[in-house]
Amino acid sequence: MTAPEPVSNKGCAIVTGGGRRIGRAIAIALGGAGYSVCVHYNQSGKDAETVASEIQANGGKAMAMQADLSQEDQTQTLVSRTQDALGPVTTLINNASLFERDEVDTVNRTSWDGHMETNLRAPFVLSQAFAAGLGEGLEGNIINLLDQRVKNLTPHFVSYTLSKSGLWTLTRTLALALAPNIRVNAIAPGPVLPSTRQNTAQFEAQAQATPLGRAVAPEEIAHGVLFLLAARSITGQMISLDSGQHLHWSAPGPAPETE
Repeated sequence: MTAPEPVSNKGCAIVTGGGRRIGRAIAIALGGAGYSVCVHYNQSGKDAETVASEIQANGGKAMAMQADLSQEDQTQTLVSRTQDALGPVTTLINNASLFERDEVDTVNRTSWDGHMETNLRAPFVLSQAFAAGLGEGLEGNIINLLDQRVKNLTPHFVSYTLSKSGLWTLTRTLALALAPNIRVNAIAPGPVLPSTRQNTAQFEAQAQATPLGRAVAPEEIAHGVLFLLAARSITGQMISLDSGQHLHWSAPGPAPETE
């Protein structure tokens, strides 16, 4: 898949969770493509500052900005704070995510609310503020980072999976509600980087079990973002960048420790 050049007059992009992992790759790619970049973080301030400095060193414009997306008052002001610092916001990448394990019999109010607030409510609140603040005559884009689990359901990570499934529904709902000035799409990654509960061998085994037998590079996710930004006729769509992981699930058995 070759990404055409993104449209001109790019403006500023907000990348939530932009200091580490997939968010880092997306932020750097957007900076290289000519966007001013707000590298959002909650606790990874040093990482976000490093990403912003890298974009600046390559001739781009960027800054790190803190907000706890589980706190709605902080979420509500992120877009306006970015506009004040970097100019018109034309692109919102909802990448930040809470990913903690629970099962049907262990879900509690804390795990449920934590996932729903960060993974679903915050992207909605940010999208509201983004749409309200988009300048006249500008084209806007929202891209939500999902998970291949929304197509490949499992009995594990219940609150997380439900929050991401809700975000997929929100993606399509907003695509209808915000057209024609704002396009809304999603990317569903598969095995990109080891989680905190995996070692290298476990992650490699998971990646090799996909139909394509390989992990997904963070830069491939960033390339997908640039493609969606440039493809002006696409809205309400999800691209699965997961080496085909969404196509199958292993036979039922004990809950895996390597998801």
